[in-house]
Amino acid sequence: MSIEIKVPVLPESVADATIATWHVKPGDKVSRDQNLVDIETDKVVLEVVAPADGVLAEILEDEGATVNAEQIIGKLDEAGKSGSSEKGDGKGNGKSNGNSNDESGKAQQKQQSSSDNGKGESVEIKVPVLPESVADATIATWHVKPGEAVSRDQNLVDIETDKVVLEVVAPADGSISEILAEEGDTVTAEQVIANFTSGKGGSKPDSSKSEEKSDDKESSDALSPSVRRLLAEKGVDASKIKGTGKGGRITKEDVEKHLKSDDKQGKAESKTEQAASGAATGMADRTEKRVPMTRLRKTIANRLLEAKNSTAMLTTFNEVNMKPIMDLRKQYQDIFEKRHGIRLGFMSFYVKAVTEALKRFPEVNASIDGDDICYHNYFDVSIAVSTPRGLVTPVLRDCDQLGLADIEKGIKDLAIKGRDGKLSMADLQGGNFTITNGGVFGSLMSTPIINPPQSAILGMHKIQDRPMAVDGKVEILPMMYLALSYDHRIVDGKESVGFLVTIKELLEDPTRLILDV
Repeated sequence: MSIEIKVPVLPESVADATIATWHVKPGDKVSRDQNLVDIETDKVVLEVVAPADGVLAEILEDEGATVNAEQIIGKLDEAGKSGSSEKGDGKGNGKSNGNSNDESGKAQQKQQSSSDNGKGESVEIKVPVLPESVADATIATWHVKPGEAVSRDQNLVDIETDKVVLEVVAPADGSISEILAEEGDTVTAEQVIANFTSGKGGSKPDSSKSEEKSDDKESSDALSPSVRRLLAEKGVDASKIKGTGKGGRITKEDVEKHLKSDDKQGKAESKTEQAASGAATGMADRTEKRVPMTRLRKTIANRLLEAKNSTAMLTTFNEVNMKPIMDLRKQYQDIFEKRHGIRLGFMSFYVKAVTEALKRFPEVNASIDGDDICYHNYFDVSIAVSTPRGLVTPVLRDCDQLGLADIEKGIKDLAIKGRDGKLSMADLQGGNFTITNGGVFGSLMSTPIINPPQSAILGMHKIQDRPMAVDGKVEILPMMYLALSYDHRIVDGKESVGFLVTIKELLEDPTRLILDV
């Protein structure tokens, strides 16, 4: 029995997705609930698991392909059911599925045997099907040359669209016999860009070349799309990096570690080379590098531009003395950690202060929907989190019902999910107000951009010792700037300043959070 593997239902705000990584190949046995493929959307990576035990019969969409919700991307033969229809008894079972299925099975067996037996079958390499909104694409990089032996599923060429970079892989072991579209050429969907001859890639010229090919495969085929993208951006040869992942697989951490070691080693050499070339030519080499945006980066860019163009955004500033909270943390840090199993940070105080201020200024906790203003009677706060793929804003829900320990645990869980790429769509949807803390990166002051359809965002910054006048005397205090960006269409200046002053007062006197004053 054949089961269709489909793309999960995508949220309304997500138009399409990209096949990131197939973890199995046609013919592999899989178990129920085993992860078959990772599908990358603008925000999260979705895992598609096997609905039953069986064998992956066919992959219809390769890595890099753009797919839509509930699109069929593969087929699974359920264990114990596909075998009877293929073998048959000549009387009943073999005919139960009809002549069309029988002929299809024979055709697949014939095609597979022809490629496996090395008969040199010629296959056309085509551009994948492009989304409706994408008219054409560009040949970005050919990774192989005519006559060069390649392995099945090895990346042959990168094709760049205005949305994603698609990878076209080898359909079998063999070699490229002819390249019809060169790098930089504009191509359309399903256009033939090369001719491929199967069955010739299995030969082993000598041991050294075999080892080199094995290394090449590790550095390209066995890598995740994110690692390949990072290698391409930094111009690093994967064969020079020692993988620490499962089976020696290269991870993003391995690439970043390699880059850091190269930077230290190359600084001295770079200075010497630049001095020599500068003396000879009067100017150091000037180079440029062009790399495609990731899907997440494009989405971030579009949403930020939308916020700037569709809101009447204004920013108001204030500053807060952080000494009371720092003294409170110092006094109760050890007891708090022993009691709750988590450290007491600043973010829990920020969230509690914001929640209390939202209660007092409902306009800031509202959003515009057409010609209506929607006031929210709940307090879901988005926390800006920096991840390897970009900035995301997962939501901490019902903050008015959470204590400091619950908030700290919730923020830690969201940060870990973001780092590991495990954030779900439910984690990212909703949110009435956003907090972003640029201070962790050293930002002294900034004007954060609203996260639509929210009406405001609070920016926290670096805590820095500054001389302040206190009761006619100068004291050195740990001060932090606050920045509130708000949509002036719904929030007036009076409410925005009052909101920010409330947060300042609550942070400078944390007792107010307990007494609700």
